Amino acid sequence: MKIKRYITSIILGVLLLPHLYAQVDFNKTPDDDLGNVEDVFQEHFFEALKQKGIENYDRAIKALLKCIELDDSESVIYFELGKNYVQLKNFGLAEQALKKAVSKEPENEWYLDELYGVYYELNDFDKALKTVKQLVKFHPDYKEDLASLYFRNEKYKAALKVLDELDADYGISKSRDFIRNKIYNASGKEKNRIENLEERVENDPTNEANYLSLIYRYSEKGNTKKAYETAMSLLEKNPNSQLVHLALYKFYLDDNEPENAISSMKIVLKSTKIKPEAKAKVLNDFVKFVLKNPKYEDDLVEVTTAVALTEGWKSHVELAQYYLSKGNKTKALKHYQFAYENQNENFDVIKNILLLQIDLMKYTKVVSLCQETLETYPAQPILYLVNGVALNHLNNPKEAINTLETGIDYVIDNIKMEADFFKQLSIAYKLDNNITKSQAFSKKAEQLLKKY
Repeated sequence: MKIKRYITSIILGVLLLPHLYAQVDFNKTPDDDLGNVEDVFQEHFFEALKQKGIENYDRAIKALLKCIELDDSESVIYFELGKNYVQLKNFGLAEQALKKAVSKEPENEWYLDELYGVYYELNDFDKALKTVKQLVKFHPDYKEDLASLYFRNEKYKAALKVLDELDADYGISKSRDFIRNKIYNASGKEKNRIENLEERVENDPTNEANYLSLIYRYSEKGNTKKAYETAMSLLEKNPNSQLVHLALYKFYLDDNEPENAISSMKIVLKSTKIKPEAKAKVLNDFVKFVLKNPKYEDDLVEVTTAVALTEGWKSHVELAQYYLSKGNKTKALKHYQFAYENQNENFDVIKNILLLQIDLMKYTKVVSLCQETLETYPAQPILYLVNGVALNHLNNPKEAINTLETGIDYVIDNIKMEADFFKQLSIAYKLDNNITKSQAFSKKAEQLLKKY
């Protein structure tokens, strides 16, 4: 009796099904016990596949163990047994079964791959390393795993060698650079990291990302001179580079060259190639610079006017905070609203919009935004408080009372906010001509504030 060898792990049962049936002549009466054994073996095997298919792994294992009792020569039985143990998180028995399968068929990629997965689950990186070394010959994808395992086993030189080979064959990748940087961090081989980046710049002088990575590492190590030289080298190679100004503006600020710094920041903020997250950081630095050097405010206004409608929400938050620091609430509100259009579930943005709308007496808009936001944040007391304030100003005391009495239940360990709720309830009841309750809530607010 022979079972067809395993082809793929996913369609094992389907592939084996016709072969197993083909082994038996069901129209012939067996002339000894061999046919009966074969029939029983097949019944148990297909029962195991069925039980595994319905995720009844314990029963699948029992059926496979019965197969082994009848014939322990088939590697695929041990492979299936191992996979079922994996499903039950019994990695010890899974390892035993899969090692048995591999011993019977040492060159089976699928058996080795499953065993590799078990060692990974067991955090046995030494055995995982030995297994993946066998797998590399089947597919180059395993080489990246090999590098990662060398790293986990603190074999940094071997790991870097594998990464260098992969980079040479397939080019640089973020995933491999992530492993590479972990190796440099763990080994303290900062010199090797710098040398690798310098080599990349030399080998591919048109790749801006290589320059920026090198600039970052020089700057991180405090070698400002080399970082600046690298930035200028990139600018020389590519005078139209926009990315280089992500580094240059910092150097210009540090060297007290405001005109050059502003020029670089403008290039960054107007660029279509630079991500909004990076622009937000530059804009933050621009805002801080202008706060210290107000004479350059026109430059800030110029660049923000040019990019205001196209940038990400973080940039608008930076601008809103700048205008708040200058006391310009109208412009601050405008930029918070731009941010809200791009990020309408950011609670801090919503809260700042509502508070500014209260200050600017836009009460109808406050009520509208509160009602909309309460659907997403029904347990945020500030929404009920601000809504109550707006409703009082709109001379709608009954709704104000309702929202304030609902919202105060969400106030936890915040004496000041609780007092504010009582103040607004006092105002609402006074507007509703219930002077007794108005006075009662006013006294509650006073008592709380004495503790504050």
